[in-house]
Amino acid sequence: MPVLTTDAESETGIPKSLSNEPPSDTMEEIEHTCPQPRLTLTAPAPFADETSCQCQAPHEKLTIAQARLGTPVDRPVRVYADGIFDLFHSGHARALMQAKTLFPNSYLLVGVCSDDLTHKFKGFTVMNEAERYEALRHCRYVDEVIRDAPWTLTPEFLEKHKIDFVAHDDIPYSSAGSDDVYKHIKEAGMFVPTQRTEGISTSDIITRIVRDYDVYARRNLQRGYTAKELNVSFINEKKYRFQNQVDKMKEKVKNVEERSKEFVNRVEEKSHDLIQKWEEKSREFIGNFLELFGPDGAWILCFLQIEGLRQPCTELIYWHHFSNSICLFCVCVTCW
Repeated sequence: MPVLTTDAESETGIPKSLSNEPPSDTMEEIEHTCPQPRLTLTAPAPFADETSCQCQAPHEKLTIAQARLGTPVDRPVRVYADGIFDLFHSGHARALMQAKTLFPNSYLLVGVCSDDLTHKFKGFTVMNEAERYEALRHCRYVDEVIRDAPWTLTPEFLEKHKIDFVAHDDIPYSSAGSDDVYKHIKEAGMFVPTQRTEGISTSDIITRIVRDYDVYARRNLQRGYTAKELNVSFINEKKYRFQNQVDKMKEKVKNVEERSKEFVNRVEEKSHDLIQKWEEKSREFIGNFLELFGPDGAWILCFLQIEGLRQPCTELIYWHHFSNSICLFCVCVTCW
């Protein structure tokens, strides 16, 4: 977006374009050269000292309403979000996503406080500052990372990085002797609230680790870490290793029990199948036997035809069953 500006300043040091003095006849057209939002994710976000905003065009103040309506492509809305970002998690990412999508054309700068400032005002961190910087660089919503960010935002810092708005959750953040370190930002109309993600925070994660300390200590000993690296005493090391051995034995017994149950189940299934097949074969055998040796069976008809009888003898033919056997008796005198 081209901007017309004068090439000189007033005697008071204020640019003539902002003073009451009449402008000179010499006018210069200046375009915004602010860094643009990242369009591809093939590389991590740069650090501010590597791509600082050197735009010479006047950085006019925007209202939230103007920013939401949209700005020219060469004039993105510069949104700033800061924090410690220790153990970077989904709550951090969601907050940055909200900050990035506040306006149609936004450039998200993220300030990360150094170890010295954090340890002084908040407490010890799990990750050091270099690790925290790198974690932010690889978040897809971040366009630029500012290392060693100030604990309290000053006018000089806001002017240096040409920050339009500051994004943070709306809960007053009391620290460094102030009831709310963002109070002056809110009063200046530069504060845009984001929503916290319930159920996840760095403190929650640390609490889980402390609560289940024995479990994680045993796991890492099993993975090859030494007691010295884990700051575990000699007695506790032996206790944890013994517990690991007991757990292994329990796991083996459990596996044997499960395999035994599977074997018994398979035997039962096979037995059921064998019994069912035996019953089917028995019925089939009896049916075949009756078809062959029954009163109207093929064997009787064949035998009678051989003896020259036209009609089968039915006077005293009967079945006698005993001991699962079937015997046929014909007591007709003619057949004998």
